[in-house]
Amino acid sequence: MRTVIAVLILLLARAGVASAAPPLHVFSSASISPDAHDVASLESDDLPNAAAPPSAIIVLWSTASGPLHVIDPCGRRKGCRVDAPVWAPHGHQISFVVHDRATGHSALETCDTAKGRTRVLMRFTGELNAPRYAPDGHSIAVLATANAHKEVGATRAGAAPSGAIGVDADVQRIAVVDGRGRMRYASPRDLFVYEYDWLPDGTGFVGSAAHGNGDNNWWVAQLYSFVGGSAVSLYRPALQIASPRVSPDGKSVAFIGGLMSDFGSTGGDVYVVPIAGGSAVDVTPNLAASATSLWWSRSCSCVTFTELTGTSDGIAAVDVDTHAIASYWSDETSISADGFARVSVARDGVTTAVIRQAFERPPEIAVGPIGAWRDLTHANAKQVSAGRARSLTWTDDGRSLAGWLLEPRSFDPSKRYPMIVNVHGGPSAAYESRFVGRGILRDLLAHGYYVFLPNPRGSFGEGEAFTQANVKDFGYGDLRDILSGVDAVERRAPIDDDRLGIMGYSYGGYMTMWAVTQTQRFKAAVAGAGVANWLSYYGENGIDEWMIPFFGASVYDDPDVYARSSPITFIKNVKTPTFAFVGDRDVECPMPQTQEFWHALVTLGVPTSFVVYPGEGHGIRSPAHQRDITERTLSWFGRYLTKNSAQEP
Repeated sequence: MRTVIAVLILLLARAGVASAAPPLHVFSSASISPDAHDVASLESDDLPNAAAPPSAIIVLWSTASGPLHVIDPCGRRKGCRVDAPVWAPHGHQISFVVHDRATGHSALETCDTAKGRTRVLMRFTGELNAPRYAPDGHSIAVLATANAHKEVGATRAGAAPSGAIGVDADVQRIAVVDGRGRMRYASPRDLFVYEYDWLPDGTGFVGSAAHGNGDNNWWVAQLYSFVGGSAVSLYRPALQIASPRVSPDGKSVAFIGGLMSDFGSTGGDVYVVPIAGGSAVDVTPNLAASATSLWWSRSCSCVTFTELTGTSDGIAAVDVDTHAIASYWSDETSISADGFARVSVARDGVTTAVIRQAFERPPEIAVGPIGAWRDLTHANAKQVSAGRARSLTWTDDGRSLAGWLLEPRSFDPSKRYPMIVNVHGGPSAAYESRFVGRGILRDLLAHGYYVFLPNPRGSFGEGEAFTQANVKDFGYGDLRDILSGVDAVERRAPIDDDRLGIMGYSYGGYMTMWAVTQTQRFKAAVAGAGVANWLSYYGENGIDEWMIPFFGASVYDDPDVYARSSPITFIKNVKTPTFAFVGDRDVECPMPQTQEFWHALVTLGVPTSFVVYPGEGHGIRSPAHQRDITERTLSWFGRYLTKNSAQEP
């Protein structure tokens, strides 16, 4: 307990924040040691008035007796970020990467977990990511991007354009670092590697990779084997692949395949392909869910996978020979772990670690067999949920749909209340039951709004056919699903249909822009990083490869399919006051898209506001900018959803 208190004091003091009211304690990762004796976690505090994004600390926990050591790689350094720690096979050492945004350098560090002592194994000019120990524990693999122009990932802020464009792209390669800090590359210089796994004998790797720009080409990545520094293609998918994991005997690779709109937002069916060559087999062809991570069992020829089914997370296993599926656990609870999988599994194949949370249950690390977890931490015991949550199901166009309704904690059942529809990004994503900490959802509930979180067609959670149901139909079926969901909510809750608002970010920002061109039902809207015009967007964004699977062709080959789903095509229908915002260095949804939408509303005399946040990419990272967005959103909805109303919340 004293170590836990020390952790909280350290984080608060480092940020210069008084500790009167404890902030939400955030667990970014939890990884169990191979012998199941310890857990290494990455932790921080969600501070309400922080001047910069919080840098995390690493905490080592004994699964039997509690906290052991606190490791603070960043200290007070601004722009410092720590990757999730990973365990060595012998279980007495962890490794992690420390990033310094100010210098553009990374360091691979190790820690003796018995003593809590760290050392820098290697310094690197560029980006290091995803360290993984070799099976014998004598070396560590990392993904290395030498002299990186930007942080790796399309959601990160793009590099300021200058000089010759489209040349000298960053390349992320597999590299191996020995115990003396000497590094050698293990993949070719012309392939950008996204994810990888060691071969069990330590002679090489399997991973997903593509030629060309790393931000753009994950959507056309193939599965490769990397041995002796060369690459051999094992499988060229029709859609996307994620989470490649090599079987314990080294003969097969399991991965998740399906339609995925963002790297890191994983969902689909489970596939298996022989490393020696052959066809990939979908071993879950009729799965009415979306697999989200996976690992091989050592006790059978099985792949265990986490899944999203409707509003529930679950864990199941599939026999790769018979395709029989056994379900182990399912609950309206969200689980996560170490970034590579949503569950961290010890060598015994039984003991696991997860971070579990729900809308009304704050996050804690839990350990134990699947479904029989016990809380290892109690850092958020004093947290109170922002409101009540209930899962909803409804039907539209013959499809079963699911979502969540968040209800203000204090309300008068004799009154009717305004409601905000919040559309998730993606579209290949889904709302799960996660605790509502600081941020816009909590503030909306505190201000007396109901919040509806729908998972329309195109989302994960209902099977691959459902995820693909909005292909070449953006904005049409998915908006019908959302509106029918609003109808379902109004039959069950005291919602004032005259005080509906809509908001969303990324794909949700697009859907917000689209919705106000298709219906007058919403009286106010907030669109973050949206898309106004798919035709112009195609040539502006840095990730156009994602569009081919969703639209069926490039904009140059089939402009009509892009035009029919573009809000700008129907812009004269807009009457809804709309606040829009975006980062000025957004690679995924570039600023001109929001500017084009705002310019049209100004021209048409529709009430609007437009804010561009400097230095921001697709993810708004500055706490000051996040607070500004929240304040402007609350003000916007307050102006148009409570004005001249006799039924204010």
